[in-house]
Amino acid sequence: MLRLLGCALTMNDQRVAYFRKALETLVDSLDATARLSRWDGTDSAPEPLQESAAKLGERLGAANRLAAGKFVGAAQVVASLNGVSGAIKRLDAAYVQYRHRIDSKPTERDEAAVALDAEIGSVKAEAERWT
Repeated sequence: MLRLLGCALTMNDQRVAYFRKALETLVDSLDATARLSRWDGTDSAPEPLQESAAKLGERLGAANRLAAGKFVGAAQVVASLNGVSGAIKRLDAAYVQYRHRIDSKPTERDEAAVALDAEIGSVKAEAERWT
């Protein structure tokens, strides 16, 4: 049984497990990116946090490739795959907004990170629907 964001996965279809793992790693990298953007600089950020943020581009690209697919199979499996894909697309859009905001108005870095955190939290809260 795979656990994602506190939820148990009970479906046997390996695609669901693979998609959920991609979502989990994407959430981890986005969270690390948002946390690092607010890091005060007096202490160096923990190495695992830096490593996770550094993998964001790779993880976002992989997740977006998965989310772009069309799915067939059992209704419950397809619903889970569509749910995870929708979450990936929402996180991608939130990250684009975050980047746009900090690039155009660097003084709004904290507000941009809060908005990104809000979308991450929303995805985490909805993750139980995709079990």
